[in-house]
Amino acid sequence: MYQFARFALIRALLALFTLTLVSFIVFTLMELVPGDCAERYLAFKNSQGAAISVADIEAERIRLGLDKPYVQRWATWIANAFRGEFGDSCILRVNISQLLGQKFWLSLGICLSALVVAYAIAIPVGIISATSRNPFLNNSLRLVSYLGLALPNFLLALIIMLFSTVVFGDSLTGLFSAEFRDAPWSPERVQDFLSRAWLPVFILGWSATAFAIQTVRALMSDEIGKLYVTAAAARGVSGRRLLLRYPAKHALTPIINSLGFDLNRIFNELPIVALILTLTEAGSLLIEALARSNDQQLAGAIIFMLTASIVAINFITDIALALTDPRIRRSIVG
Repeated sequence: MYQFARFALIRALLALFTLTLVSFIVFTLMELVPGDCAERYLAFKNSQGAAISVADIEAERIRLGLDKPYVQRWATWIANAFRGEFGDSCILRVNISQLLGQKFWLSLGICLSALVVAYAIAIPVGIISATSRNPFLNNSLRLVSYLGLALPNFLLALIIMLFSTVVFGDSLTGLFSAEFRDAPWSPERVQDFLSRAWLPVFILGWSATAFAIQTVRALMSDEIGKLYVTAAAARGVSGRRLLLRYPAKHALTPIINSLGFDLNRIFNELPIVALILTLTEAGSLLIEALARSNDQQLAGAIIFMLTASIVAINFITDIALALTDPRIRRSIVG
């Protein structure tokens, strides 16, 4: 028990160190962007017709604390970030935590749902593909997985939107219908959200499913040919019991360990899908902050929160694997 607690503590400290290091990198990139927040905001005000002087810029820089040393500003930013406070958006001039609010959690929920759907399909399909002797079935599954890798998510989104518009007269864009877009949460709004959220979940899970099928199939094919499986078959273990107890159990360990990586890959595809489907969530805000308004404070907050989610998932999977995999558990307790 002591060894496992020590293992969990070390993993927690490594997760905290990783998050702190990433925050330093994100903050540094924010600082490297030409012009600070005061200059960008006042330049925006100037473009709206307001007369801005050098004194106004200096006063704004002092108000935002930009006159303080770099390390002190980073320490303040990371301390506030761990409390969920990211200050105000550089351009929009609203509190970032309030601006993101439910938007980030909606985005994270969509990405996690896409990940669950991807693995719910990929694990059984990958196992069947690796063990089946039916050439037609194998080739069909392989064709589907290759199609998922070859057809980009944004193109799939455009195809579905075009088909839905022509056939049903509705492009299925947005996460809410017009009457529920600004309404408070209610059972009706939840139902409306679910009736539309399936589309981004399906699109984001499209390539993730294909990639996971290829991974599961390769891992299963490798495990099936190992000696311990042959030895188990020689002892009389056969069929589904042999498959699930030995090769599948060992093949799925790397899959569980890669959940954080797959979540990151899905979120990387979310901004483009969000633009096409006109989703109002963190993915669209990230594109807006990076490509249009150059709002580095908002972009840094979204990236930090995504990193925190991935680090948390990696920590949870490390603990889960230590509890479920005897090989990892023995390496911990000795």
